[in-house]
Amino acid sequence: MSDQVTMTPLNYSADRPKAINPVKIMDLSIRDGHQSLFATRGRTEDMIPVAELMDEVGFWAIETWGGATFDTMHRFLNEDPWQRLRTLKRYIKKTPFSMLLRAQNLVGYRNYADDLAYAFVERAAENGMDIFRTFDALNDYRNFETVVKQIKKSGKHFQGCICYTLTEPRLGGEVYNLEYYTDRAKALEEMGADSICLKDMAGLMAPYDAYPLIKALKQAVGVPIHLHSHFTSGMSPMTHLKAIEAGVDIIDTCMTPYAYRTSHAAVEPLVMALLGTNRDTGFDIKKLAEINEILEKQVMPKYKHLLDDSKVSIIDINVLLHQTPGGMLSNLVNQLREMDALDKIDEVYKELPRVRKDLGQIPLVTPTSQIVGVQTVNNVLHDTPGERYKMITGQVKDLCYGLYGKTAVPINPELQAKALKGYPRGEQPITCRPAEVLEPELEKAKAEIGDLAVDMDDLILYAQFPVTGKKFLEWKYGKTEPPASVKPITMEDVKKRDELVKKALAGKLVEPKQVEKPPKSQAVRKFNVFIDDEYFAVDVDPTGQPQIVSAPQPVAAAANPGPKPVVAPVAAPPAPEPMAADGTVLLAPMPGMIVKYERKAGDSVKKGDTVVILEAMKMENALTAPCDGTVQAIKFASGDTVAKGAVLAVIS
Repeated sequence: MSDQVTMTPLNYSADRPKAINPVKIMDLSIRDGHQSLFATRGRTEDMIPVAELMDEVGFWAIETWGGATFDTMHRFLNEDPWQRLRTLKRYIKKTPFSMLLRAQNLVGYRNYADDLAYAFVERAAENGMDIFRTFDALNDYRNFETVVKQIKKSGKHFQGCICYTLTEPRLGGEVYNLEYYTDRAKALEEMGADSICLKDMAGLMAPYDAYPLIKALKQAVGVPIHLHSHFTSGMSPMTHLKAIEAGVDIIDTCMTPYAYRTSHAAVEPLVMALLGTNRDTGFDIKKLAEINEILEKQVMPKYKHLLDDSKVSIIDINVLLHQTPGGMLSNLVNQLREMDALDKIDEVYKELPRVRKDLGQIPLVTPTSQIVGVQTVNNVLHDTPGERYKMITGQVKDLCYGLYGKTAVPINPELQAKALKGYPRGEQPITCRPAEVLEPELEKAKAEIGDLAVDMDDLILYAQFPVTGKKFLEWKYGKTEPPASVKPITMEDVKKRDELVKKALAGKLVEPKQVEKPPKSQAVRKFNVFIDDEYFAVDVDPTGQPQIVSAPQPVAAAANPGPKPVVAPVAAPPAPEPMAADGTVLLAPMPGMIVKYERKAGDSVKKGDTVVILEAMKMENALTAPCDGTVQAIKFASGDTVAKGAVLAVIS
């Protein structure tokens, strides 16, 4: 069959003749769409109004889960991620569900042990998942072995991903070239992939790179080829068309309200562009418009305060220069803003490619995007002229040890040696499959969480996210009250918020009190008021005791003027809360969440010993003792959120 796109007589109706080779479409709106645009804060209740309509469109699949949803739901929305799957399955009965699975990382930020990986995939399949879009941040397919076994055992679709990245402005060069991608595709087909996805997370793929790449993949393997390309750079709609000309089988898009910016291209223009061709999707544009109307009027108003309105343009051409995916970029900006260091953003952009190169030219996708991004920020803020990599995150150390897998090119040996100095697992990096050095996790997690985890789903959630997972389970089972910040808002709340914004913009936020005008008394006096060249006649009616107005009198200088009048001082800001003991303080170098204290009050420490683990941007930073001594006071507990400069411990 020819891949050339050809036209047939145009037929706009929904019952038009079926195309010879229709392009299949996967919708990403209720996963990657809201993850890209408003920080994965979409709630299940706001997916239900369009769920049944989306089931009627004819999508190849709907992405409903995975990526950051699992983390964000329990951490920020007080929602059970497993329940979302079960709920949506009641409304979407015909269209398969797809999820984004980070291979041995599952839906977290490190490689987990095999027992946890098997259990997670099994439970995801049981809860309603059909297609497991599986990727590894390093394209190291040894990290696929465990999860693929369980995907196949559960009888589900295994979609293997190749993370698309570049070291040059366009496809080619010594590392990421046609040979690299075709070799990766062949490896996936040998593993039993039912389809292969090119995952272009930063929108780097150019149209005239897509065409030869898709052609090469179609010749190299026999399974369907799926293209996932973010809109960030603005190229993806053009890239989609060239990929379709080259014979791509499946394209990822979003409904219009969830499209563009750092998300994906919209489905509707693609449907109309292919109308009447041999690649016509067959979709009913009127049905898509009906879904958009609901999303635009009933759903998006709840989230518009989370959209980034700092930029007018929906395109970020800078992504082609620094290759930073949109979600990673917004995280970097937010972290710098919280640290009062947003003026350092240009330095971060310059440092980022250096860090990426030092770490083996790794693709920038979760979790490696966070690993590179957070380490870059640490370098910019904490390095000195005489020392680079002064504060190395725990995840960079794990990467240097080999816990994430094999990098495309070797890691900088000086950085690797520095990162592994004193590393608990050993100072020599491993070369085996990472999970082979990991101890089983489920039994240990069960012993820690006890009866608070009622079933396997609870246990898996806690095992991946011990701190926030425990907090969520306490909310879920009524042990503690969830804070207001995790509760949903209603359209009524939105209307009240919009009304306040309107008043603020109109200068009417504080409404003047309506006071009844009193009658003029006999004491009213008339004054002439001159302002520059203008003259006003003003009536003044004194209230209270009559005032005597007299002309100012000259005052002779006194030999002894006496004490000066006392002026009330301006209130000083409150002093910091005193610590329990004197000593050297360990301060939080950035805002974050306390993961755990490695030392308790009364413990002796040497300078450089780890005292506390602080999570920032989902990466862990080991904060060390600034001096020898004894830990006298600990200020916070696991799970607490701290501001930059907070006193975490006192050592004396």
